[in-house]
Amino acid sequence: MSIQVGLRGEAVVTVTEANIAKTMKSGALPVFATPAMCALMEEAAVTAVANTLSEGDGTVGISLNITHDKPSPVGATIRAEAEVIAVEGRKISYRIAAYEGEACIGQGTHERFVINNEKFMSKLK
Repeated sequence: MSIQVGLRGEAVVTVTEANIAKTMKSGALPVFATPAMCALMEEAAVTAVANTLSEGDGTVGISLNITHDKPSPVGATIRAEAEVIAVEGRKISYRIAAYEGEACIGQGTHERFVINNEKFMSKLK
């Protein structure tokens, strides 16, 4: 595992009926849902470190602290960016943000923990 401060990841999605607040039950309006933005931010964070993990390892989210500052309509393209800002043992901290074009629509911090996938899943049994 060679996760370093400064690693970056990105994820992109188009706003559709599937990820609006009304469909996701996080509101009543046809705008990009906050839970969908959270998921996109987490996807960007996963992408940032994916190529640095050891075989059989993955990451799980342990905290997310964000603001959703601007609505986005159906048809908009949303891009999330994540940057590793700290690594403490197996805990990774990120600065995250989401954009519609050049406008920042949400931002915050996120933490993930590196896990061994098989060992993690065995805890469910």
